Amino acid sequence: MNKKYKEEVLVLFGRRVAELRLDKKLSLRELAKECDLDNSKINKIEKGKINVQFYTVLELAGALKVHPKELFDFEHEWKEEAFM
Repeated sequence: MNKKYKEEVLVLFGRRVAELRLDKKLSLRELAKECDLDNSKINKIEKGKINVQFYTVLELAGALKVHPKELFDFEHEWKEEAFM
């Protein structure tokens, strides 16, 4: 998979996490505590700096009280060529 495409999607995922966190009026610290993660890791996720494991997606969804699919509810252009 194309590295640039992966980075773009990570940024969009992170923005979605931040959007949901702010909608729930949670601070980075509060979300981190709910997920049993460091504040810095949540910050990196929201900035699209790190890839997250599936279990982390589940932790985020649980802490934000949303279905995991809600974390992926963002607009992006599907690029088949990114997988070639």
